[in-house]
Amino acid sequence: MSEDLFRPALVLGLLTCIGPFAIDMFLPAMPTIAADLGTTPAAMQGTITGYFIAFGLAQLIYGPWADQAGRKLPIYVGVGIFLIGSLLCTLAGSVEQLIAGRVVQGLGGAAVMVVPRAVIRDMYTGHAATRLMAAIMLVISVSPMLAPLAGSGLIAVSGWRVIFLVLAIAAVVSLLMTRFLLAETLPRDQRQPVSVAALWSGAKSLFRDPVFLGLTFVGGFGMASFFVFIAQAAFVYTQGFGLSPTGFSLAFAVNAIGFFASSQMAASLGLRFGARRVVRVATTGFALVTVALAALALSGISGLGLTIGGLFLANACLGLVIPTTMVMALDDHGDNAGLASSLGGTLQMLAGGAMVAATGQFFDGSVAPMLAAIAICGILAFALAQIVLGRQPVTAGT
Repeated sequence: MSEDLFRPALVLGLLTCIGPFAIDMFLPAMPTIAADLGTTPAAMQGTITGYFIAFGLAQLIYGPWADQAGRKLPIYVGVGIFLIGSLLCTLAGSVEQLIAGRVVQGLGGAAVMVVPRAVIRDMYTGHAATRLMAAIMLVISVSPMLAPLAGSGLIAVSGWRVIFLVLAIAAVVSLLMTRFLLAETLPRDQRQPVSVAALWSGAKSLFRDPVFLGLTFVGGFGMASFFVFIAQAAFVYTQGFGLSPTGFSLAFAVNAIGFFASSQMAASLGLRFGARRVVRVATTGFALVTVALAALALSGISGLGLTIGGLFLANACLGLVIPTTMVMALDDHGDNAGLASSLGGTLQMLAGGAMVAATGQFFDGSVAPMLAAIAICGILAFALAQIVLGRQPVTAGT
């Protein structure tokens, strides 16, 4: 990683880690929390769906606000709200209270998803932006590899409530990082006043852009497959395959390594073959692997090794798709990068939340329903990529 990318990648990556940590540390505890609060796996999935929907909707606020007030103030407020939500989760006495706390967490955590994207767009475009996005994802990769292990360790030592206390401490650290390590990247003379008319005009422009919408949902259905996995994997691996919370954490880390390792190649492959071609080929691979996994599972052929290995390959394909589509979707919208980032993030989160809600009713704790839902995401991402990118000429630069 070049020196000019290292500092922004480290700071933005650590800030963006708050959202993934709020999910990944929590996952190993889901069966334990369900037993402690006397609830069901289906009800526990509400803690995931509620978080994602709140996370998605709140981005509609942070993006335009970041265009008006600069990048740092929305981060301060969002992280502060996340801190309150973490404390509410720590004190929750029922699944309903836990879901409410998770919603508050999502409302705050959205800030550190949407604003860093706008910061990247302030600093770079094109392949340089893709390199920075990939570098940030390398920093974020610590979350799925270490956060579940940390969560399972905390469960064993102190119980599940300490997980949320640690998240509250992480929020405080993030506030300090924003204050002392993050520079303001939007000069005052480039800030745009927020008005309903301006937002409506900007939103109409984005909704009329088929490339923006198409790329947003290609990445969105890819992310939706993560959301399905996140909501169901803890029960599949611990109850279906008999793993301990620590064993699940290790399996989860292996699945995530494929994504983050391949994401580091996204910029160089895009430069060599063209970003459109990379997305089309990667979505094809993602669809083929996930459909094959689902078909095997539905025919009775499944196992822990097959599931982990297949999802590793599928996630490796997504590592090329998601950072590339994020950058491509914003490239032509530098004048309203905050709104474009927030609207894109909202649409992706709502797609993921809707997929979890729609497929959760078929979940029975076994691997087949989870893999079938992931395959549906793969088919949708593949079909949309062919429609959006297939009609446009592919060049070495794009």
